Amino acid sequence: MNSLGISPVNKVSVEVQAADALRDAIVRGQIPPGSRITESQLATEMGLSRASVRTALHNLAKEGLTSLIPYTGWTVVSLGANDVWELYTLRSSMERLAARLLVESGDAQKIAAFGATFLTLTRACASENSTEIAEADFGLHKALIVLSGHGRLGVQYENIERQIRMCIGSSDALIESPAAILEQHRPLAEAVLSGRADLAAHHAESHNLTEGAKLRDHLQQREQLQDIEPVLRSSRGATRLKNRKSRALAT
Repeated sequence: MNSLGISPVNKVSVEVQAADALRDAIVRGQIPPGSRITESQLATEMGLSRASVRTALHNLAKEGLTSLIPYTGWTVVSLGANDVWELYTLRSSMERLAARLLVESGDAQKIAAFGATFLTLTRACASENSTEIAEADFGLHKALIVLSGHGRLGVQYENIERQIRMCIGSSDALIESPAAILEQHRPLAEAVLSGRADLAAHHAESHNLTEGAKLRDHLQQREQLQDIEPVLRSSRGATRLKNRKSRALAT
């Protein structure tokens, strides 16, 4: 019998499908960090059993995307300032090595493939669509790792890439314009395409360190405000109580 040319169908469990859908919604920012999510709501919206949803959420917890808080329920993990610091310092070292290996390989096809990711980012920035920009931004950085040819480096990067995508989305939101995002990546792209390994490694590292520090500082300021707010509320309450007592004595 002649082949019909139909690709085999991959059998994927509903739990895996649910995890994939939730993961995509989280890393794209559709479900924002810190959001509370319930098994019953997700089960209803996704047309699945609560058991399947629970399994998916536990799998995402292993990836660092969700957390089960006792007596509260599930929440989408919020990356704090220290989390961001750990990620960008680790990521900067990994991408520095990857950039050097890619250029030193001298593989014209791989280098051209990396150049294509910069063109994708260029088009995304021109569209001014924040979701497309974040995806293209991550795609460029992931390409460094994949095209480096370092298998173990790729495995380690995969362990944190979902959190990296969350960081990229948050970091890009702090930048004044899509054009500025594109220009931040241009020195790295030009260094890789021109075959300058030392310069490519430098830009891969410095870009991560610079933009990562900006996001960390932003989160630190927000965390400090959150710490101060209860004190301010307490102080305002004490002041109101004091004023009421003063008015009572005056009458």
